[in-house]
Amino acid sequence: MPPTQSIRALQIRAPLHTTGRRYASHEAPQYNEPSGWIFGEKPPPPGQKRVREDWELTWYLGMFGAMGFAGVLHYYKPDTSIQTWALAEAKARMEARGEKYKYEPASS
Repeated sequence: MPPTQSIRALQIRAPLHTTGRRYASHEAPQYNEPSGWIFGEKPPPPGQKRVREDWELTWYLGMFGAMGFAGVLHYYKPDTSIQTWALAEAKARMEARGEKYKYEPASS
């Protein structure tokens, strides 16, 4: 492996006077200027319908379809709470001992 000093000597450095300084505000704004129309889209003339863009229907179907699918999954998800497990375990242990787990009032 060559010594570090010889590698540093081979590196080419750009002269300081050619690089110049750059500041954050050196160009025009990089965003769309507000136009006053919602989403920057001018409404169509009366009697004409708005033309959808190609991606819009796919986005609507994908977004609302995914929300519907997530709702169905959430509705049918298994009950994994600790309370449900403990109740089933307590019932099984009480039945194994021959005890009743349902309250039945004594008849008088």
